[in-house]
Amino acid sequence: MNYKILDQFKLEGQTALIFGGNRGLGLEMAKALAEAGAKISIAARDQSRNASACDLIDELYGRECMHTVCDVLGLDQIKQTVNRTFEKFGSIDILINSAGINIRGTIEELSHEEFNRVMSVNVTGSWSACKEVVPIMKKQQYGRILNVSSIMGVTSIADRTPYATSKGAVLQLTRSLAIELAKEKITVNSILPGPFATEMNLSLTNDPEKYAAFLERLPMGRWGELHEIGGLALYLCAPASSFVTGADFLIDGGWVAI
Repeated sequence: MNYKILDQFKLEGQTALIFGGNRGLGLEMAKALAEAGAKISIAARDQSRNASACDLIDELYGRECMHTVCDVLGLDQIKQTVNRTFEKFGSIDILINSAGINIRGTIEELSHEEFNRVMSVNVTGSWSACKEVVPIMKKQQYGRILNVSSIMGVTSIADRTPYATSKGAVLQLTRSLAIELAKEKITVNSILPGPFATEMNLSLTNDPEKYAAFLERLPMGRWGELHEIGGLALYLCAPASSFVTGADFLIDGGWVAI
């Protein structure tokens, strides 16, 4: 069969559900999938930002976009989001787990509650979203699941024990689920962003000393620009990546290569 490569990146007729899709890297990935033709469902905690994100996607690409208020700490909210998305669009072809938090501090400063909160959002939230979407994808005999990990899942720095632990767990979730679903025509992969100027990193970008220290560790000598996540996300969510599963993709300006 003669495959046209650009056709393998088209998403017309597909639906993408993005948890944490109303800002930062989640929104950039939503935009990339919408530009490729996907209908978008955004799930995040802030109703106003959810609506603004959908308005932007409609304005830029003219794609259908729905949004649901959802805190991934609530299993009922995840179930409701999945059900609403499926009821509106009739399929869920792509799932992106981008909801996440980072609580920084030394192990002595941090509380058990803070550690457990990071794990609950970053790991349990992603696992629960996968659990609710997988039956739909199995019936469709098609699916793309993309989990957002971090370079902190494979390397780390001080004062990041909750975040690094959670992002390492996301990698193992990705690998195990990829094996489980490999014969179902459902792929499961993860991306590992390095430093991007998102709201989560404002405490670093607003501190000249910390910002400079990060730049010294980056071979490319700069932080990532938000739009640069889109191409990688599109590849991993498109038919083009049909033989890729259980893989981890660094997008970090060379940080981990040092």
